Amino acid sequence: MNIPSNLKYSNDHEWVRVEDNNIAVVGITDFAQSQLGDIVFVDIQTEGETLSAGEVFGAIEAVKTVSDALMPVSGHIIEVNAELESAPESVNKDPYGDGWMIKIEMSNPDELNNLLVAEQYQEIAQ
Repeated sequence: MNIPSNLKYSNDHEWVRVEDNNIAVVGITDFAQSQLGDIVFVDIQTEGETLSAGEVFGAIEAVKTVSDALMPVSGHIIEVNAELESAPESVNKDPYGDGWMIKIEMSNPDELNNLLVAEQYQEIAQ
């Protein structure tokens, strides 16, 4: 299972990659996509909204289930990965690259300290 060391992780299996100026990219982990199975639809209608950590920002529909995608940190959703509309399988194939879901402007970057590092996430992703 792929758990990149340069990311932070939530207990709910989302990952966060911090970019410049409090901008963070968010997606679901390799473990999460493997548990969901073949992803057939990603529904994110929250672009432009400001959500708190733990709130639902979208839904991921797989062949066998539907799962909520939760905000790992609080912030304003500034972009949704439009490619997922026509290629939701990107989340399965490349969860940390082409399968990213949202970009947010973090409202409280200190919340990153509440997330897990790769070694800690490895312990819960089994």
